[in-house]
Amino acid sequence: MHSLFAWRYFKAKKSTNAINIISWICMIAIMVGTAALILVLSVFNGFEGLVKSLYASFYTDLKISPETGKTITITRAQLQKLRSVQGIKNFSLVIEEKAILQNGNNQSIVHLKGVDPDYEQTTTVSNHIYSGHFDIGTAQQPLLVLGVGIEGALGIRAGSDVTPLMIYVPRKNDSETLNEMEDISSDTIHTAGSFMIQQEFDNKYVITNLTFLQKAMKLNPDDYSGVEIAVNNPSETDRIGKQLADIFGSGYKIQNRYQQNQSLYAIMNLERWVFYAVLCIILVVAAFNMVGALTMLVLEKRKDISVLHALGANNRFILKIFLSEGFLLAAIGGGIGMLIALILIILQQKYHLVPLEGGSFLINYFPAELKITDFILVGATVLIVSFLASWFPALQASKQEFSLRSE
Repeated sequence: MHSLFAWRYFKAKKSTNAINIISWICMIAIMVGTAALILVLSVFNGFEGLVKSLYASFYTDLKISPETGKTITITRAQLQKLRSVQGIKNFSLVIEEKAILQNGNNQSIVHLKGVDPDYEQTTTVSNHIYSGHFDIGTAQQPLLVLGVGIEGALGIRAGSDVTPLMIYVPRKNDSETLNEMEDISSDTIHTAGSFMIQQEFDNKYVITNLTFLQKAMKLNPDDYSGVEIAVNNPSETDRIGKQLADIFGSGYKIQNRYQQNQSLYAIMNLERWVFYAVLCIILVVAAFNMVGALTMLVLEKRKDISVLHALGANNRFILKIFLSEGFLLAAIGGGIGMLIALILIILQQKYHLVPLEGGSFLINYFPAELKITDFILVGATVLIVSFLASWFPALQASKQEFSLRSE
């Protein structure tokens, strides 16, 4: 019944035109705020999905690495058990070490990553080849696959170089002193191609043959920097991770993709909530308008409130009427805002209406991704704000003194 009164008050023409104007301003503000929140959250979803897909090209679902130090020993028995784990799609043994690449007078310090032939099936780096092709060569004739940033720093075109590069790799050294002749391996090496994934990887990593790097560093045959693992079903990552912990025991660190990039995901999540909080200010402004509109409506409906009291309505019933009036304003404004945001997001996904300026990005438009949780979050926010804004005017209306005397 109280909702019916609220609906009639909403539709009825007010004696003071300012009440209508303020009510419409309130609904428009809620509509704009709702649409802006959903649009911004959807764009964040799009960028988050894009970044995650780029990082997923380089970081695998699971990674086994040393808890301390640079290398771990993985026995054949452990590898056999690893192959028997249900749900693992593929895995690759890797070795990582810093090295120096030189092309004439051009030098670059790189993060050299030795991988085995299964690496191409374990990650999707080979899908991001910019020039040449993905080929790590053999232990006797190794090849390099460079990030495009390193390719530019060395001044070469990967895959078409005639003169080989010089490569300097530090060898395993247990002593505190460094002997340049004994502790640094130098060799010539050709490039096979270059990849372009994301600036962090493009300016840092060089991929080469695992056995070549193992020998250059004078590591034991069972010594590796880690094992990178791809799974069939990402939802089973935790279960597989527990099985791996049982196989390898202590001294090994097993991380999922989130744990490998924890700081990145934390920053992205923080940025999302900061923008959400800032845009909620629009809804706060709408709340001030709602307070004004409902307060003026209470003043106009004083006689109606007295009549309702005379008919037996209690203070709780009056309170519900004006709370419902506030919810009605919020529901109409919020509903229209959500519909507008939905249409704009679909149009952006299909026609790329809003371009991304700069020309140095992988895409030339703002990505947007719809999530039902965003609509639920924004809807709940609108309802909470409308409740808080409606409470004071509704409370004042419920405390209205009962009087039918004409003024």
